[in-house]
Amino acid sequence: MPERFVTIIDRHWRSLAILAWALLAAWLIYSKWNNIAGFVLSDTDDNMRMAQVRAWLNDGQGWYDLRQYKLDWPTGANIHWSRLVDLPLAGLILIGRLFLTGPQAEQFAIAVAPLLPLLLLIFALSLTVRRLVHPAAWPLAIICLFFAGSATGQFVPTRIDHHGWQLAFLALGISGIADPKRARGGAVLGLAAALSLSIGLESLIYIALGGVTMVLFWVAERDERRRLATYAGSLAGGCAVGFLVFASYANRLPVCDALSPVWLADALLGGALMLGLAWWSPAKWQVRLGGALVAGLIIAAFHALAWPHCLTRLEGVSPEVTKLWLSHVREARPITQHGWRIGLIILALPVAGLIGWGALVWRHRINPDLLRRSLGAAVPAFAAAGLLFWQVRVGPASQVLAVPGAVTLVAILAPIAFRSNNSVVRVLGTALAVLSGLGALVPLGIDYVAPGKPQTMRDRMIAKANSSCPSLKAMRPVAKLPAGTIFTFADLSPRLITVTHHRAIAGPYHRNGQAILDSMMLFRGSPDNARALLAKYHADYLMTCPLFSQATVYSAETPKGFYVQLEKGQVPNWLEPVDLGPKSPLKLWKVKP
Repeated sequence: MPERFVTIIDRHWRSLAILAWALLAAWLIYSKWNNIAGFVLSDTDDNMRMAQVRAWLNDGQGWYDLRQYKLDWPTGANIHWSRLVDLPLAGLILIGRLFLTGPQAEQFAIAVAPLLPLLLLIFALSLTVRRLVHPAAWPLAIICLFFAGSATGQFVPTRIDHHGWQLAFLALGISGIADPKRARGGAVLGLAAALSLSIGLESLIYIALGGVTMVLFWVAERDERRRLATYAGSLAGGCAVGFLVFASYANRLPVCDALSPVWLADALLGGALMLGLAWWSPAKWQVRLGGALVAGLIIAAFHALAWPHCLTRLEGVSPEVTKLWLSHVREARPITQHGWRIGLIILALPVAGLIGWGALVWRHRINPDLLRRSLGAAVPAFAAAGLLFWQVRVGPASQVLAVPGAVTLVAILAPIAFRSNNSVVRVLGTALAVLSGLGALVPLGIDYVAPGKPQTMRDRMIAKANSSCPSLKAMRPVAKLPAGTIFTFADLSPRLITVTHHRAIAGPYHRNGQAILDSMMLFRGSPDNARALLAKYHADYLMTCPLFSQATVYSAETPKGFYVQLEKGQVPNWLEPVDLGPKSPLKLWKVKP
């Protein structure tokens, strides 16, 4: 690469990164234009996020009241989120209302909101690559995102829930670990961890690893005490502010699944101990290691003794709810249960990234500072790749964390191929080095090497039901009915309450275990049981979507259950059919008194 070109990429990297983001954002908006126009929020959490923002903006619901009163009315569903992610979405809606209609302002917001954390992600990954790989290698990180489907999918227009922000803060934290300026790096890592915790606990494992990394940096090098001190202060202070500003009424109780007094106390104690270690900083590393171990034992003992209920699954769901609902959540299953094609596509980039991280560590082995920062930044990537064999939901994080390693692999292999005297090796070898290094060979070539089996008719019908039942077209006749409470599938309820004025019973939110269990049992049990549950929740209607994914579980596991009886036309006389039109994919009945 010409030296002048390298200089331009290095010197003007911020402007060029913003330009790359703008181009990528424009392409994403173009590719998702139909979804934006159709207000297609395909994920339950995206629909619930919009419902939460509307309740705050339009209905005057309190800042700290995050109960969703259109679910399980009148008490409302307990939602464990915070308002932090609501802020950019609400701000965009308010800006849109200045020059658009209300619905158009929401379309504007769902198009732009996911692109804001994408900008932060691009900057964070570019910083890490510049600091550890090469100042001019950062464009490869952006190119790599095109082959990180699981990760990039969290930033596409209409993906308005919190996952994109969590990935962006995770990448920001890694850039802090990679920062050669110790005080700044520690502050960035601590702030990123605090913001992430204020949103949710999805990145808790990586946050814990970041804290351990800061302490081990200090153990290995006494001069790292400034990094440790600023990290401790920003983490503890950030969590305190995050709790005071964003913790809902429900999260002020000692719950385990959000930033609550549990994790706030841990963060404050950990921050105080790390500040003490940084101030102490004895000369011998053996003494520093001993102090770090004592501090770790104090935090672990405090957590175990003060919060013993948080030593098991943080969701705190009952065995019945786990069996009937949580065990069926696909993203909560290990990658080995998702088929070899999906597994390879998800693993391609993390595997390339791990190889690259290993090469980067080896390259910096003679420079203690770079070696330390490379090792610290690499550890979360290895952890995320391993966690894929626990739950595939860590796929986006594993791909994001793999990007700097993948760029390293390209930076090592591509120049070797490009310097070859053989023109074929120079051209094809360089291309192969780039594609393999960025983890692109598998997603690009798998259909050529091993074409997938064509979808069966049933698979196509399930996919059609999943897309058509939540559509505005299908929901429009339902929205025209007098407002009431509709008992439907838990995975369909968030969409229902977002695009109609109706209430529902249960959504896929673990704090509402009884409502989820009742939703499962209504469709799995007998007609008498169904009638009793409809009466319990004062439901006015019952709605199903034949061949909706959740419905197929009821059909497979309870072939004599109430849902299957309804599909066979065995409708009890206390249900009155409601005409939604000849082409409606939904079925609706009015519950007779």
